Amino acid sequence: MLEVYKSAEDGSLKELSLESLEKGAWISVIDPTPYELRVVSDLTQVEPDFLRSALDDEERSHTDVEDNCIMVLTNVPISREQDSYDALPLAIIISDEYIITVCLEETPVIAEFNERTAKLFRTFKKTRFLFQILYKSATLYLKYLRQINKISDEIEEQLRHSMRNREILRLLELQKGLTYFNAAIRSNGIVLDRLLRLRSNPNLAPMLKIYEEDEDLLEDVIIENKQAKEMVEMYSKIVARLADTFSSIVANNQNLVMKFLAAITIILSVPTLIASFFGMNVPVPFSEEQEGFVYVLFIALGFSAGSAYVLWRRKMF
Repeated sequence: MLEVYKSAEDGSLKELSLESLEKGAWISVIDPTPYELRVVSDLTQVEPDFLRSALDDEERSHTDVEDNCIMVLTNVPISREQDSYDALPLAIIISDEYIITVCLEETPVIAEFNERTAKLFRTFKKTRFLFQILYKSATLYLKYLRQINKISDEIEEQLRHSMRNREILRLLELQKGLTYFNAAIRSNGIVLDRLLRLRSNPNLAPMLKIYEEDEDLLEDVIIENKQAKEMVEMYSKIVARLADTFSSIVANNQNLVMKFLAAITIILSVPTLIASFFGMNVPVPFSEEQEGFVYVLFIALGFSAGSAYVLWRRKMF
């Protein structure tokens, strides 16, 4: 999917076509075809490798600089299914005339920049728009991390009452999402440090124009990213320890069940043993008595009760 937008002077966002492409436009490319990539590359004179860099879902955050453009590849968070979180690469390319975003999927970060929020950004202020995208990504990480913490609390409460595999698997899914977030946030931090160094490069001044408000916005992005980094490390430890704790509890409960079953087996084996003695084809006590069966039954019950008492004193059940 390929869409072109440009902010108007009144703050609205108007949609353009590639045929009516104007300076200061934003080209949004989502899951592009090879033909769309070739068309965008020809119209904007951007390296095809820059446009294809975000199409590898394993690509880590980094920056590349060419003579006519700057490419910032960042990892943005997404929520897929219940308890499932991931990070996708998003390429933001700034040239002399345009800003281009490329991603494999439509993400909440890019979706936030639409007609409804058009007054909050300007596509022709490319550097500020770049920092706004990075800021939205950092705040979305914080939002998802709070969701993960809330979900882990709910799972913990459920595990206190029932030890089901479903809750353990949900914890493992959250742990996997936190691992993705941790790697993405760390690499995003490296990109932000790189941008801090690039801002003072005079050769990039025509493309990366940074004003005082942009400096403040970049600092906000760095602060939010650091906060997200601290939160993801803390929540990763909490979820990991929670999973280990309840795995130990499940194993301990299994041991208790096995101990109880062993005690029951011992108690039931006592009357079986006594009945076996009195079932021999040799003369045995009470064999001539009319109430012999009752006597044997009471003896078996007595020994079983004694065995149960001994096991109870030893806390076998």
